[in-house]
Amino acid sequence: MKIDRMRVFVTRDKDRPRVIVALDTDDGLTGWGECYNHGPDLALPPLLDYLYGFIAGQDPTRVEYLVNLLIQQSRFPPGALGLSAISALDHCLWDLAAKAANVPVYKLLGGAVRDKIRVYAGVYTAPDAPAAKEELDRLNEGWGFTAFKLSPWRIDLHANRWGEVVRASAEYFRSLRETIRSDYEIAFDAHAKIFEPAAARQLGNALAPYDPLFFEEPLRPENIEAWGDLKQGLNCTLATGESLYSRFEFLRLLQVKGADWIQPDICVVGGITEMRKIAVLAEAHFVSMAPHNPMGPLATAVNVHFAAATQNFRILEYRLPRGQCYVYGGTDIETREDETRYVVDPYLPKDGYLELRPDRPGWGVEMDEKAMQEDGYVHWQRRVPKRPDGSYAFA
Repeated sequence: MKIDRMRVFVTRDKDRPRVIVALDTDDGLTGWGECYNHGPDLALPPLLDYLYGFIAGQDPTRVEYLVNLLIQQSRFPPGALGLSAISALDHCLWDLAAKAANVPVYKLLGGAVRDKIRVYAGVYTAPDAPAAKEELDRLNEGWGFTAFKLSPWRIDLHANRWGEVVRASAEYFRSLRETIRSDYEIAFDAHAKIFEPAAARQLGNALAPYDPLFFEEPLRPENIEAWGDLKQGLNCTLATGESLYSRFEFLRLLQVKGADWIQPDICVVGGITEMRKIAVLAEAHFVSMAPHNPMGPLATAVNVHFAAATQNFRILEYRLPRGQCYVYGGTDIETREDETRYVVDPYLPKDGYLELRPDRPGWGVEMDEKAMQEDGYVHWQRRVPKRPDGSYAFA
């Protein structure tokens, strides 16, 4: 069995662009992968064309060998776009290897250590407590979710005194706890908008009395040692890692004791191959895995197999393939709705968990090539906020 063709689809996941990759073999198998969309998504197809030259004609079951080649040929450590492309190719290789063996991918990873995968619903805004209760109850009744992620930002953090921003966030979480079911778990994603570790600690400790599931990414990722400083004296679970790219960066984070849970993205770090190495490092530091997954249903399928075979997995971020579009921030419930069609049979929650598909090889999903061609590219770019003085703030 040899790789003899690559096809790249520039399509969409609701209102976000997605780059989906297919690797075909000379005996008729196809493996599928999903790139992360950092923003300049149209830069990915030519990059994939370049990388394909290194694996064309190769045996796709030599996953570690080929992924190592893709990493090493870049000479300098690849960044966001390079690793997004390598991640998708890694997904394709694992899918092909499992289909060749006629088993689910998790069987190649040592088999399942759990029977189902717990997920939390990304809400991503900070709606008033009554509206939040209505939305969380809707998601619970429809899909069994008991864990959710919201934004902590109730007022503009740039236009208000910081102490008032912190007070508003704490008051918001208190009102949520008094309004929603007591068994609901609530995480907060600060979206790397805070500059000073002391300010991030102040916000986290204001939320801590109301028992957040975790406090996510209050700081930028560049100064990893600052995360160790932040965690000292922080009284809630600290999670981060979506913006880190390799086991080496995660090792530094773990060495400085900069997180309780880490959140690598399987479409960012280089795929399952690198993700498993990061998980082993985390396990040795008694740190849990809560993968970052705001992506489409193919990325979710890849995460299901990783989570199924990973002992220190905790919970997976999840977005329904039909329903609300993606939004971050603000105090309203998202009302725009759309659907993602490139996976025919996506993993859907039952009682808040995704069930394994032991009788289906590879990722266990069927791809719709016609839908990918019909649902073409949609432009997306990050909205970068401005402070009152006219300077740009963190997005």
